[in-house]
Amino acid sequence: MRRRYQLKNSKLLKQMLAGPYLLWSAAFIIIPLIMVFYYGLTNNDGGFTLMNLARITEPENLKALGLALLLSLVSTIICLILAYPLAMILTGLGVNQSSFIVLIFILPMWMNSLLRIIAWQNLLEKNGVINSLLHFFHLPALEIINTPYAIVLGMVYDFLPFMILPIYNVLSKIDTNVIEAARDLGANSVQTFTKILLPLSVPGIISGITMVFVPSLTTFVISDLLGGSKILLIGNVIEQEFKQGSNWHSGSGMSLVLMIFILISMALIAKYDKDGEGTTF
Repeated sequence: MRRRYQLKNSKLLKQMLAGPYLLWSAAFIIIPLIMVFYYGLTNNDGGFTLMNLARITEPENLKALGLALLLSLVSTIICLILAYPLAMILTGLGVNQSSFIVLIFILPMWMNSLLRIIAWQNLLEKNGVINSLLHFFHLPALEIINTPYAIVLGMVYDFLPFMILPIYNVLSKIDTNVIEAARDLGANSVQTFTKILLPLSVPGIISGITMVFVPSLTTFVISDLLGGSKILLIGNVIEQEFKQGSNWHSGSGMSLVLMIFILISMALIAKYDKDGEGTTF
């Protein structure tokens, strides 16, 4: 009887502690989503329509979406190429060393993303720090600002930790006895990687890809600052619909189209990372 009473009190306490989080979720997640769905599926008179979603098929919007998909894909591939070897190096280090280095990768995430992108803007601009140093050494100037290359650089810099951490988290959980057993059976380094490490790290790879690709696809701040507002991605188009055109219906409709990519990423995580290995830090 006493045991049952303690369990009941413990359950009640958990519900009370979860109350503020539920309120926060309702206020900043559920209600905004309901508003997006409402505006995206209605016209100015409040009637149901799919025309807001169909605006994504307009030539300028399709061009912005295609460019956003291309730059996001390139950024994700670069992040994966950089992150996997780094995650393997961190896994091979001692616990104290790897923890310190992981902290170094996490520290930039504690700083406001806008400030970090502005810093890159100051570094890359024509009279910025990098070009000043190149001019001092009589080297050609780096004309990368206001180009897609600068946007990709900003995406990679901003989202690289989101690729490293899931992969590192999965690799660090792989039992070293499995790797040693493979080597004892005659497997070389390439075979150990392709047959053991790579398949076991798929949950982390999928989580990292989705955590980089989705925010890269929807970003507008990076393209604004490093693209000089000359290169429009789909995020910039949606931002302009809300801020400049005050057309919440059109902006919400195109936002709903982008949610398709979020749903796809959630489906991939659910399929390849059922235990949440790649998303638990």
